[in-house]
Amino acid sequence: MGDFLTVISPPYLQAFASGFALTLLITASFLVLGGGWGIVLTMLRMVPILSPIVATYVSLHRNVPLLVQVMFWYFAAPEFLPSFVTSWINQRPSEIYFAILAISLAFGAYASEDLRSGIRSLPTVQYEAARAVGLSYMQAMRLVIIPQAARASLPALTNQFLLFFKGTSIASAIGAAELTHAAYSVNNATYLAYQSFAVATALYLAVSLAIMALSGWLQRRAGKQAR
Repeated sequence: MGDFLTVISPPYLQAFASGFALTLLITASFLVLGGGWGIVLTMLRMVPILSPIVATYVSLHRNVPLLVQVMFWYFAAPEFLPSFVTSWINQRPSEIYFAILAISLAFGAYASEDLRSGIRSLPTVQYEAARAVGLSYMQAMRLVIIPQAARASLPALTNQFLLFFKGTSIASAIGAAELTHAAYSVNNATYLAYQSFAVATALYLAVSLAIMALSGWLQRRAGKQAR
């Protein structure tokens, strides 16, 4: 018990708190940015001339490990930027920005596939009826099709969100001081590996269970609304 008190006492408590806060920040960021990007990709995929391009983008992100994507953006992408942009980036916590960017782009690709499956499950008359009442393509997708597709694909989207939430630990590979990085740091300072990673495990588990509970509530609410 004393060993657990050690790793949750100052200064290690602050390390876990800041790491956990950064994990939540990355999670909220990729949910908003990646979720919005996924909706955009879904809508673009419905345009015949753009469909092959979007399909290639989605396939690329779904078949390349997330760790490789994060490292590409952090180590390789800045090489193609002008020197003044690179200098500006280097003066800031670029590992956080690039981690958010890479994870958001990947999450958007996965989310778009789930939304597309949701759209394919809808009767085609939904879109036709929306256009018949005078809605444009963008309005029909935004107001009628995407909301229904999101409800239909909510379980799949929840699974992807959980996977990417846990995947935020990959950001530690480029030095982002998120929760897994904090556990490594506390372990290196105290040599209490079991206790350090037990704390991280408990925090990841708590958030995952909260996400699952929220998803279950949303699914039940969507079911009641459908009836």
